[in-house]
Amino acid sequence: MQPFPAAGYDKGISIFSPDGRLFQVEYAREAVKRGTTSLGVKSTEGVVLVVDKRPTSKLVEPKSIEKIFKIDEHIGAATSGLVADARNLIEKARMEAQINRITYNEPIRVESLAKKICDLKQMYTQHGGVRPFGSALIIGGVNDTSVRLFETDPSGALIEYKATAIGSGRAMAMEEFEKKYRDDMNLEEAMELALDAVYEATEGKTTVESVEIAVIDSETKKFRKLSDDDLVDHVEELLIRKPKEEEEEE
Repeated sequence: MQPFPAAGYDKGISIFSPDGRLFQVEYAREAVKRGTTSLGVKSTEGVVLVVDKRPTSKLVEPKSIEKIFKIDEHIGAATSGLVADARNLIEKARMEAQINRITYNEPIRVESLAKKICDLKQMYTQHGGVRPFGSALIIGGVNDTSVRLFETDPSGALIEYKATAIGSGRAMAMEEFEKKYRDDMNLEEAMELALDAVYEATEGKTTVESVEIAVIDSETKKFRKLSDDDLVDHVEELLIRKPKEEEEEE
């Protein structure tokens, strides 16, 4: 039992409970946990972003579900939680990236963009008449000499990761990362690990239609989504490899 039940402290975003909690922020985190799994993996050659976008109905066109977004040429983001909130944050991120180009005549740094988005999220946790964004973002990209990967929380908290996941399958995906991640992974190996994590998070229900993959290559510094043909190759290889690994473990 909670030492201090909500008891009305969840009625306003700017009211702390006696034990120092902001219930509306916690509710926003729950919205993220109910979303499908999104994840990012950093490698020596760039960043891989992968999302599970399983449609809720067979009548839904899979291509209409968008959870990976291009923010700038060298930065992308994967989202989980409330889709409308995520799109609003992505538009603000794109605006910040363009403002930086116009003002300083150079691409925005990945960490600078992540901090600006988190500043906005934090602002929505301390003003009356607003609510926190019910969406978390994984922001990955390439600076001049470094590859960066950040996770943003509805509270405005920011953490840099080598590999991370958000959404309903976070725990299983993180367990897979803990077991298999290596600092010297190349882009292809990072993509394989990311797909392994999605496979575990979805309990083997991974298909070509339910997965979307994007990479930001450190050599070209360009964001690109994998084509349907590339997706088929990677997912088919995954569906052959994972059952074999599971049989060997048994």
